[in-house]
Amino acid sequence: MKRRKFINVAGLGALTVLAAEKVFASNSKKDAGKWHIEQFKDKGLAHFSYAVLVDRKIIIIDPERNPQIYYDFAKQNDAKIIGVIETHPHADFASAHLEIHKSENATIYASSLTKPAYPFTPFDDGNVIKLSDTVSLRSLYTPGHAPDHVAAVLQESGKDIAVFSGDALLIGDVGRPDLRDYSKDVLSQRKKLAGMMYNTIHQKFAKLDDDVIVYPAHGAGSLCGKAMRDVPSSTIGYEKAHNYAFEPRSEAEFVAILLSDLPFIPKYFPYDVGINIQGVPAIKTGIADVKLLQKNYRPDAKSLIIDGRSSAVFKNSYLTNAINIQDGGKFETWLGSVVPPNVPFYLVAANDNDLAVLITKSAKIGYELNITGAFVYDALDGNKFEEFNAATFNPDSSKYTIIDVRTEKEVKEDKIFANSINIPLEDLSSRISEIPTNKPILVNCASGYRSAAGSTIIKKYLPGQEVFDLGKAVTQYDEKNKEEEKKKNGN
Repeated sequence: MKRRKFINVAGLGALTVLAAEKVFASNSKKDAGKWHIEQFKDKGLAHFSYAVLVDRKIIIIDPERNPQIYYDFAKQNDAKIIGVIETHPHADFASAHLEIHKSENATIYASSLTKPAYPFTPFDDGNVIKLSDTVSLRSLYTPGHAPDHVAAVLQESGKDIAVFSGDALLIGDVGRPDLRDYSKDVLSQRKKLAGMMYNTIHQKFAKLDDDVIVYPAHGAGSLCGKAMRDVPSSTIGYEKAHNYAFEPRSEAEFVAILLSDLPFIPKYFPYDVGINIQGVPAIKTGIADVKLLQKNYRPDAKSLIIDGRSSAVFKNSYLTNAINIQDGGKFETWLGSVVPPNVPFYLVAANDNDLAVLITKSAKIGYELNITGAFVYDALDGNKFEEFNAATFNPDSSKYTIIDVRTEKEVKEDKIFANSINIPLEDLSSRISEIPTNKPILVNCASGYRSAAGSTIIKKYLPGQEVFDLGKAVTQYDEKNKEEEKKKNGN
């Protein structure tokens, strides 16, 4: 978990940004009237959460599933967590707001439009949380990404200092309007939310002062937007100058742009919206309830197994029905994209430490309840995956059926193999019948991560078929294609 610290020294009006690895040696955050912002980043989900500290009182904004980082921060600063702000019910992670409420007796602030099942205090447009005589947080109704979305504006002595924009205003982008559907007419609902976003940008965020700092809930790599810049913060002035959403255009033009080229929606997103409205149980309780099985356990032949080991280790020995979603920066996202939230699964890792990590990552999206059992697998007598000889591979031959598991947009922008069939990884399980079986099957993606999962999904559903994973070798063919394209165009 990376952390960034933002300190205001009253009287100087200066905003200082300290890197997480540097020592912070000032007591200004403990003095009356001073404020301090701590930013926490979950790299795997590209999620930012925040702690606002004033007079030894802390408000947490958009917390992740594991609240221990916030408890540690409070202890380090001899402070108490008194409240949690949920800008909206998040789709890509399970939030700890209910756990923090129960553990710290902290008030949960949320939009009354959310109609949450947990105890909360309305934080609707104009509502204020007073933290000291001079410092407060003001609600700003900012629908578009969600119909119940609010932002929180940090004020000092009547001046707006920073806005915690949730997933409404992102850095270089805005939140996508297609993750919350309340009607059968999905397109109409999305257009309505996109229109709300137009008003949010031009009537809410654009009216804040240019020097107001923007702290979003997500950064580059998140599926909550389309094209975010890879930085942790911005300013309203910078966004006005560089974010396409602020450009002068009609509402209809804005809506058309916002609804175009949207990324796929992982299977778990609607599920997480639902559990966040209900409030999820404490993470330690959820993890403790996961059944740990003996090493090299053998589930029954019909069980789904998610194997988080490296691709090379997996291919050398794996269990029937196992899908290889390698542990890495995006394990949670791909787990929730490949496995629907109503499908139980076994979880496999190479050792006890890796297994604990994978269980925790599953819990970050509320999937720990779906784990039938978890175990270490290091046996060498399992199934062997077909070994692919990349050195003799001729992409122009018709020897293989090539399945490209990248997104449609990626393939459109860069089709690596002219004769490939594009089935995105997240759709592969439901579209197996579209794959011809008259030839050996070769699977590719952009770097080898998704093809490892994709090839094992195909093997699960077509166990008698020859299936090969092109893996990292795909980069040499992609580079070759680009060089040939340059020569063709005379570059």
